[in-house]
Amino acid sequence: MSTKLDQLSSWLKERKITEVECLISDLTGIARGKISPTNKFLDEKGMRLPESVLLQTVTGDYVEDDIYYALLDEADIDMFCRPDENAVFLVPWAIEPTAMVIHDTFDKQGNPIELSPRNILKNVLKLYADKGWKPIVAPEMEFYLTKRCSDPDFPLEAPMGRSGRPEVGRQSFSIDAANEFDPLFEDVYDWCEIQGLDLDTLIHEDGPAQMEINFRHGEALHLADQITVFKRTMREAALKHDVAATFMAKPITDQPGSAMHIHQSVVDIKTGQNLFSNADGSMSELFLHHIGGMQKYIPELLPLFAPNVNSFRRFLPDTSAPVNVEWGEENRTVGLRVPEALPDNRRVENRLAGADANPYLVLAASLLCGYMGMVGQLEPGAPVKGRGYERRNLRLPITIEHALERMEACKAAEEYLGEKFMRGYVAVKRAEHENYKRVISSWEREFLLLSV
Repeated sequence: MSTKLDQLSSWLKERKITEVECLISDLTGIARGKISPTNKFLDEKGMRLPESVLLQTVTGDYVEDDIYYALLDEADIDMFCRPDENAVFLVPWAIEPTAMVIHDTFDKQGNPIELSPRNILKNVLKLYADKGWKPIVAPEMEFYLTKRCSDPDFPLEAPMGRSGRPEVGRQSFSIDAANEFDPLFEDVYDWCEIQGLDLDTLIHEDGPAQMEINFRHGEALHLADQITVFKRTMREAALKHDVAATFMAKPITDQPGSAMHIHQSVVDIKTGQNLFSNADGSMSELFLHHIGGMQKYIPELLPLFAPNVNSFRRFLPDTSAPVNVEWGEENRTVGLRVPEALPDNRRVENRLAGADANPYLVLAASLLCGYMGMVGQLEPGAPVKGRGYERRNLRLPITIEHALERMEACKAAEEYLGEKFMRGYVAVKRAEHENYKRVISSWEREFLLLSV
């Protein structure tokens, strides 16, 4: 540990870093932690945070007391957060030379905290490692640029581009539409290069000022860290250019939602061989079992893919998002697409996750579903040819309430994720939904106020 901290200390001193943002991810994906002078950070060799931040909702509230005290120490004790020297990133928008360091969380006996999203992903990756397997993932992040708006009752609007005009209509894959925001994305790419993020392509998606950034394939934990950093970076770059960037799953009425597509495959740790292909290039049994596991368990763990009430607006009819866990080759109308590729690159693309999902938890869940299929030798359904939106055999839960009930009852996943995590996550999401239900919407005011 001391050698690793010495390396981190040298890295910070070489770059004359004066401040360190020490952060962890909560269940929602919000970065929580402390900002510390570099000298203090190095002296303390980490930080302490209350365990309770891992049961905090997106609104800043907490779960009900009976669950809170069943899962946490009644004394509201601290957890110990240790820096990961492989998760250190510069903060190029900061005025002072600043670095952000992602931490792992432990109790005072040194045991990993069970509610930590990063620990959950590490646990799933260990399941694979114990079998001699290594997952490879390549996430794709969709998001919208919008006008800045201080009133949440006002609908979001497309921002002005270089032409001085807001985008209208759908401009999928348009180069000119993407170039409307060249100055912003030049900063994004410059900052991401400084941070060492493995960005690949920029695409204009279907919605007005809706974009997609693709990451190069790699190791799941490192990419989850990168997504966490990228989302902060994207928001900061947008603010610099007087617009906003949102990763809400469905921010604009009657426009496509924003997904986090996850390409995933599994290789042999020793040989690097893609286990999804046989020697003759055909689909392997492990590949088919992986898909079978995703088909069976994604509907049971859907709140990890669609964590908010807004997430489920992506799954409404005619929204261009898949609404089931059917699979098919080169088929974007199903939840599990198998892109055409050489045998060494065979993979499945999970198209169900929203851009609002916690990157650690959604990668853990997607890989765990596949793992359970592989070890349980689950057979997938027949692949879909043609349009798959209307297929109803493998449809998803249609509300967050129904999805949470199914997740709570999934004992097979609880065996791997742990009872404490399952209870805590469901409780946080239920608390958020209770807050949501207390808010009177503009639809209710518009159609019910003077009519009923």
